Amino acid sequence: MWELRCRFWFIDLAGHAGAALDGEKIGQMPQLWGDDVGDSGTGGQPLRRLERAKSGTMYDGGNMNKNDQAVLRGLAARWMELASLAVMAQRRRLWVALNGLHPERPMVLFETDFLENYIAESELQCTDPYLRDVERRMRWHLRHAEEVGDDVVVEPFFRLYWEVDWPDYGVPLLISHAVDVQGGQVAYVYEHPIKIPADVDRLTPRTWHVNRESTKRHYQQLCDAFGDILPVVLHGTGALHSGLTQDLFKLIGNDNLMAWVYDAPEALHRLMAYLRDDRITYYTWMEHEGLLGLNSTGWELVGSGSPGYTTELPHPDGEGRGRVRLRDLWVWMESQETTMISPRVFGEIFLPYMAEVCRLFGLVYYGCCEPVHDRWDLIRQAIPNVRGVSVSPWCNQYEIGQKLGRAYVYSRKPKAAPISGPAPDWDVLRADMEETLAAARDCNLEFIYRDVYRIGDRERLRTWTQMVRAHIGGE
Repeated sequence: MWELRCRFWFIDLAGHAGAALDGEKIGQMPQLWGDDVGDSGTGGQPLRRLERAKSGTMYDGGNMNKNDQAVLRGLAARWMELASLAVMAQRRRLWVALNGLHPERPMVLFETDFLENYIAESELQCTDPYLRDVERRMRWHLRHAEEVGDDVVVEPFFRLYWEVDWPDYGVPLLISHAVDVQGGQVAYVYEHPIKIPADVDRLTPRTWHVNRESTKRHYQQLCDAFGDILPVVLHGTGALHSGLTQDLFKLIGNDNLMAWVYDAPEALHRLMAYLRDDRITYYTWMEHEGLLGLNSTGWELVGSGSPGYTTELPHPDGEGRGRVRLRDLWVWMESQETTMISPRVFGEIFLPYMAEVCRLFGLVYYGCCEPVHDRWDLIRQAIPNVRGVSVSPWCNQYEIGQKLGRAYVYSRKPKAAPISGPAPDWDVLRADMEETLAAARDCNLEFIYRDVYRIGDRERLRTWTQMVRAHIGGE
C-alpha cells in the first residue's frame, strides 16, 4: 500500500471514515515521487519530508496565517498525547480480536459524526477555509476521545485522502432539504429523474478524475502546519460504501421501486446491472490508478459505524507486492430500500447484483438500518465473505443472534429515539441494552450507537457508555 508521509510521525483523521477533508471522495497515493513514497501499511519506514515542487505549485508554508498554524499545532500536540496512551493500543487489539471472531469482550462505540453542533462554529479559530475544516475534524475526534469513554482509537497519524471528482449518471440527482424550527436540515427529498422504464436509456457510463495536484497542495499545507509534531499520511481509501439500492432509490423513487417489481421487473434488472457495472468500473479504476489504501489499519469505519481493524487483510497470497488490491479491503454493502420487498423477490432482483460487487473484496460488512433476519440465509449464501452484520432496531435480535452465532460479528445498533431530544429515557435504554446482551449472549457483539442527530447535552453519551460498560466490563 503506497502512502506518502510528512516527517517522522503521522496522525489519523478519524472524524468521518472515507470522507476527504473538503468533502470530496478519497483514494490513495501511487508511487509518484521516488524515495518519498513508502509502504506504512505493511511495515514501511518513516519517510523524509516531501520537497516542494520546483514549479512552485506546492503550498508555501511561509504564507500561512500564524494563528491558524498555532491552532492546528496545539490540536496536533494533544492528538499525539492521546494516541500515545496505552489504552489506544489495547482498544486496537480488542477490535482486531472481535473482527477475528475471537472477542475478549463486547466493544462499544457511540458515533458522534452526525450530532448537531457537536463542534459549534463559534469554537473554530482558523480563518483559512480548508484549515478550518481540518480544525473542525480534529476538534471533533479529540472531543469524542476525551468525553465519551467508548472504544474509539486515536491513531498516531493524520490521514489525508485523494480528492476524486464524481460525475452524475447522465441525469441529475437533485436534493432539497427541509429546515425545521431549530434550523436543522436533517430531512431531505430527492427529485427522482427516472420516471418511467424508458428513462433508463438516459443513463450513461461514468468516468472519474483524481485531482492529484490539489491533493498534493493540501498535503504540503498540512505538513507545513504541523508535520514536525504529527506526521501527515496521504493514504488512500477509508470506507467503501457500495449501496446499489440507495442510488436506485435516488434514481426512481420509492413508488417505482415498489411497483416495478410487478409492472416492470426488467427495468429493475437493467438498473441493477447498470449500478453493478458502475461500482465495479469505479473500484477497478481505483485499483488500476493506485488509489487504494488498506482500511483494515488505522481508524477506518468500514461498515455502518464499525471499525475495520483486522489481521486477516491484506489477502495473504502475497501477489500484491506492496500494491493494495480490492481483495485486500473491506466493502460495505446494504439495502435499506428493499425492506418492504419480500425475501424471495429481493433474492431474485437485487441480491445477485450486490453479490457480484462483493466478490471483488476480501471482507464484507452487510447492512445498516434494515432488518436482515428474514433474508439472512439468502445473503449468507450469496455473499460468503461477509463478516460483520448490522442488527438494527427493526431486526429481530433473538432470531438473528441464533443465525449469526460465532461465525459473524453481531453489530448492534441501539434505538436512537430514547437518547435523543431534551432528556434521555434511561429505562428504555437499559431495557434495550439488556435485550441485546441476552439475544447476543453467544455472539461476537459490538454496540454501535448511531443515527443520533440532536441531543440536549453531551454528558449523556458518556453516561450511556458507562451503563453498558458496567454490564460488559472494560475500562
